[in-house]
Amino acid sequence: MQYTLKKSLGQHFLHDESVCKKIVDAVGLPKGNLLEIGPGAGAITKYLKDLPFDVYQCIELDTEKVQYLEKTFPDLKGKIRNEDFLQSNKPFDQPFAIVGNFPYNISSQILFKVLDWRNEVRTVTGMFQKEVAERITASHGSKVYGILSVLVQTYYTTEYLFDVEPSAFTPPPKVMSGVIQLTRKNEPDAISNYDGFRRFVKTAFNQRRKTLRNGFKSNYPADLLLNDPIFQKRAEQLSVSDFINLFARLQS
Repeated sequence: MQYTLKKSLGQHFLHDESVCKKIVDAVGLPKGNLLEIGPGAGAITKYLKDLPFDVYQCIELDTEKVQYLEKTFPDLKGKIRNEDFLQSNKPFDQPFAIVGNFPYNISSQILFKVLDWRNEVRTVTGMFQKEVAERITASHGSKVYGILSVLVQTYYTTEYLFDVEPSAFTPPPKVMSGVIQLTRKNEPDAISNYDGFRRFVKTAFNQRRKTLRNGFKSNYPADLLLNDPIFQKRAEQLSVSDFINLFARLQS
């Protein structure tokens, strides 16, 4: 059975077997449940499905790819959810790992969804456009450090694993790719109001070239913004712990 590439879904299929194996190796020892996002034509699925996880599932939006996967790998029947990950319900109640060659056009949205499931998602091993991978793993002071960096790193330690050349895909994308891994932090959550914290971080970076005093001038009293020296800094100068501590202080 043949399949077609759908540009509307941002499909670039990985064909370099050495890269496939490196991603699977990075997932680590099978433990608990595994969810693969966007298996496509099964580049890494063919390895993942046979690993001794308690339960393996994958989510694929493209019905044609689901049919291709079920015909090529009959043992996948009943394990593929033909739906949009961004609209999907949590696949497991128990802790689980996520892996995928994420569609670049929705990769940030995928991570925001992962953050909604942060209490169950223990690790994420994923391929992103290199620019996005660098943004997620960036430290404060970097020009690419931003909202995604702070929110992800509040809950996960991040590691940039390796680059992937365009030639590893069919068709080759016009950008470099990067594989990263997120590992859930063990300490108790530092934030009790995640939605409020997310809005707070977004507001801080809305005018990233200006100081926090400018960014928050409609949110907090003028005397606080003038007298507290932290508001003289720009958002990119604050570490993740700075954001957490400042938010907690302003909530008290």
